[in-house]
Amino acid sequence: MGRVITVQNRIGILGGTFDPLHLGHLILAEEALFRLTLDCVLFLLTPCPPHKTGQEITPLEHRLKMLKLAIRDQPAFQISRVDIERSPPHYAVDSLIRIREIYPQAKVFYLMGEDSLRDLIHWHEPGRFLQQCDGIGVMRRVIDSDSLVELQRVFPEIEQKVIFLRAPRFDISSREIRQRVAQGLPFRYFLPPAVYQYILRTGLYHA
Repeated sequence: MGRVITVQNRIGILGGTFDPLHLGHLILAEEALFRLTLDCVLFLLTPCPPHKTGQEITPLEHRLKMLKLAIRDQPAFQISRVDIERSPPHYAVDSLIRIREIYPQAKVFYLMGEDSLRDLIHWHEPGRFLQQCDGIGVMRRVIDSDSLVELQRVFPEIEQKVIFLRAPRFDISSREIRQRVAQGLPFRYFLPPAVYQYILRTGLYHA
């Protein structure tokens, strides 16, 4: 059973379609839990992100089951149903606003990869998104200096909010895993064992 979240807690938010969730997601979540002294990490499962409109996405039921299997042994990892229970479009800023309504006094840290940080300027209402974050935990130690300078020029406050998380690089994506499964390539060690077994059992992603 997950930890009970109180208003005083420090909460990490890791959003995504998790199609499927892989070890890179878990590495980021665990590193953030430790480095940012978080009380819990909420996996914000998004049914259909606006930037993936028109793309084929695995049914929510399967993605939710894989996510539950992946985090079941870590009490500090929990699933947020904020996006599941509200109508689209599911923009990150609106999700954070709702989470803050649920936990009005909690410190909220949004977790992302450096590629997402680089693209932040193109997000929906990025300035408002930053206002909702007490901090932003970013995986990877290096980001293109020109990109960071541009972000700071548009959002001066971002320098005080970004915290780079030092963790081993894991250069794999959910898309690549789906492609490997479809092509009959090995993919076992990119995933938690329970998720790997679920994909085999259900035939997900197989051509």
